[in-house]
Amino acid sequence: MTTLEHSFEQRPDEAAYDVALTGVRRSLRRRLVRRTLVSIVLAVVTLATIAFALTIGDFATPLRDVLAVAGGGGDRFTRLAIIEFRMPPIMLAVLAGAAFGLAGGLFQSSLRNPLASPDVIGITQGASVGAVAGSVLWSLEGLSLSAAALVGALGIAALNMLLSWRGGVTGYRFVLCGVALAFMCASVLGYLISRARIEDARTALVWMTGSVSGATDEGNLRLAIALAVLVPLALLLARSLDILELGDEVAVGLGTRAGRTREAAILTGTFLAAVATAAAGPIAFVALTAGPIARRLVGDGRPALIQAALVGVLVVVLSDVVAQHVFDDVKLPVGVVTGAIGGPYLIWLLATSQPSRRT
Repeated sequence: MTTLEHSFEQRPDEAAYDVALTGVRRSLRRRLVRRTLVSIVLAVVTLATIAFALTIGDFATPLRDVLAVAGGGGDRFTRLAIIEFRMPPIMLAVLAGAAFGLAGGLFQSSLRNPLASPDVIGITQGASVGAVAGSVLWSLEGLSLSAAALVGALGIAALNMLLSWRGGVTGYRFVLCGVALAFMCASVLGYLISRARIEDARTALVWMTGSVSGATDEGNLRLAIALAVLVPLALLLARSLDILELGDEVAVGLGTRAGRTREAAILTGTFLAAVATAAAGPIAFVALTAGPIARRLVGDGRPALIQAALVGVLVVVLSDVVAQHVFDDVKLPVGVVTGAIGGPYLIWLLATSQPSRRT
């Protein structure tokens, strides 16, 4: 064999490395394509659901008229019906659904536990205690009420971390402590409702079920501003959470601070759940179901934060359509429908989940 021929000869280990590298690249491309397609399909289905929701109400509005209003046209009566009456609740459903879905994805990915959801571990209940206490005891509203909800959520999150800390935060201990704190918050809420006037108690009970019917442009704007800050922070954590899925030891070996990443994800998820709860109430089970549904759709076992946010939007918007228009004799809060969906899912999750030895 000549020297020239020998220089072009590839050693077996190099050939195997090239084959493996090519396979990894193909797998990554397939994953990226699937994630992109899932995101596009979810976005299209959500937009179609929103458009359908805008066409129905006390009087039907043709889709062409809805599109005309979206383009700045349409007659005054149609614009009034869509922009003033139908759009605010739908916008609140979109914003709250994205916040709850993203919050659930952050908690479940950082703690590696499908039960680690703000509405299971007491975060939304803490926000509810803050908001109801502010409303009933001090007649707070608007930005002050949102601040009270945030204080309640942060207080429960801090207390949960303090109780579950054993050289770090682990999923099952955090969940168990959170469930106990959620029951405590429910007791406090019952006490506050019993002290309230009948009118205030009725309003608080509807809000505690989770409702978008009381949406206002000012409240939607506040929530949109909060999400404009929190969503980029959540997406910045996506890569670190992806590495954290491999385990703390592997993550540390790859240069990721596992504890700091987990704490940042919990804090960001708490803020997301708190601002959404302050705006729309603790809409049940959206945060719990959005993340696992998104992961199954993506199918690669990695965190799917963007897809979880889109699933959250779709669940809340579609549930509100059902709550408002399926039952002829009554208009239900959206939380009634999401609870009817999420309850059986939680039972199935508890029945099929495997016990863990982590404490």
